[in-house]
Amino acid sequence: MLGTASPTPTRVLLVDDDPSLTSLQCYSLEAAGYQVQVASNGERALSMFTEQVPDLVLLDLMLPDISGFEVCRRIRASASVRQPAIIIVSAKTQETDRVEGFEVGADDFVAKPFSANELMLRIQARLHTRPQGEAAAVVRPEPKQPTSERLVLGPLTIDRTSHRVFLSGKEIRLSVQEMRLLNYLASEPGKLHTRRNLLTSVWGYHPEATSRTLDTHIKRLRDKFGSLSTMLQTVHGLGYRLTLPAHDTRTPSSSGPTARRR
Repeated sequence: MLGTASPTPTRVLLVDDDPSLTSLQCYSLEAAGYQVQVASNGERALSMFTEQVPDLVLLDLMLPDISGFEVCRRIRASASVRQPAIIIVSAKTQETDRVEGFEVGADDFVAKPFSANELMLRIQARLHTRPQGEAAAVVRPEPKQPTSERLVLGPLTIDRTSHRVFLSGKEIRLSVQEMRLLNYLASEPGKLHTRRNLLTSVWGYHPEATSRTLDTHIKRLRDKFGSLSTMLQTVHGLGYRLTLPAHDTRTPSSSGPTARRR
């Protein structure tokens, strides 16, 4: 299991008000080597998140105080530099619920009742996309020396090793799924990626990963890019591509001899 592979235990925040379910989940997660904390309501979850940022949040939607949607929204809007992976685990399985979950920042959606094996595989898949041993949420200056995992595209710098993104020298915070999408687009700048290709490669083409899910993540990236949002171009009816700003003619580069390609 991935939980036992890290030198320090992977921290999981389990947010659910069903004690029988959380007891079973805790047993499975701890047996796999994860360090688990449990919150039975939204406010407690947010408080625990502030005290110690977890690596992963398993989030129910129907909580006794505030909704899981609101919890997810506040986590994504937090000042934390390091954002956790968020998997919604809920009996609310309508398409509108899944879409709203992705819109507020969830990385995955698992319907109740669920298979314990499926949930563990989903957890491993989401944690596998984020760098291990990432430091706690602190504000740090942009590294001056490039590393082998540092990709520079005009004003955009992606440090894949530390899961950090800079625009014109200013750091922006991305969720795990936003980072995966941006990293995939940036690996082949200027290339058109179809919707199907993006959903297959970035989301694994889960049934809940609809075109609207993709559009929502592109919109969130554009919001974070601000005046540089035109770097994320829509090719109507086909898909998306990442390009340099019109005024920037610098050749895309990385710290190695050539930019890494997929």
